[in-house]
Amino acid sequence: LGCKHYRRSNKLKANCCGGWFTCRFCHDEASDHQIVRNETKVMMCMYCQAVQPAAKRCANESCGKEMARYFCPQCVLWDDTPAKSIYHCSDCGICRVGEGLDIDYFHCDKCNVCMAIELKNQHKCIERNLESDCPICGEYMFTSTTTVIFMPCGHCIHYACHRKYIRTSYQCPTCLKSLGDMTQYFQSLDALMESQQMPPQYENDRSVILCNDCEQKSIAKYHFLYHKC
Repeated sequence: LGCKHYRRSNKLKANCCGGWFTCRFCHDEASDHQIVRNETKVMMCMYCQAVQPAAKRCANESCGKEMARYFCPQCVLWDDTPAKSIYHCSDCGICRVGEGLDIDYFHCDKCNVCMAIELKNQHKCIERNLESDCPICGEYMFTSTTTVIFMPCGHCIHYACHRKYIRTSYQCPTCLKSLGDMTQYFQSLDALMESQQMPPQYENDRSVILCNDCEQKSIAKYHFLYHKC
């Protein structure tokens, strides 16, 4: 039972328009407005069709079926996916996929987002980091159900978008910092510059540059191709 988005044994009544939908995504796909998920108050059991207050289990005594393995009364979220761990983060204000805070995730107050516990004291904080759109597809990432990753510079991006993006670029699409160790690439650029000498009238020219990686200004030898920090 359920829909293409969630496994569950109930439908919810949208408080905004009064329509019946299996989940908030089904509502948003069929409507010209977005549902406010935590305003949902009423559900209908798919087993007995009893309309009742939103809960984990059907209140009909002759039914009593469980609507889902996981139910969050704050988010009014049901999910019956086997082996899927979900927890509610009161600081984020929404449910996240994972075992829980201080188990496999922690909440960074400055970034205002839950991160893998391995990143604790190992990431670059950017205030309210996830409250932004993916720089590639434009989807709002804070409530996105698509996997989001943090790049070395600290900025976030959808994992799938990142995999496609790095096929054609080595820079963060937000701050233009390098996404990895570019030593070999920069060495190849140095060799290319050496093989392409500038015309005599430009040999002594210099450029003031701002390095995207170290964020420092410097004076570099002018070249049509590349300026080295």
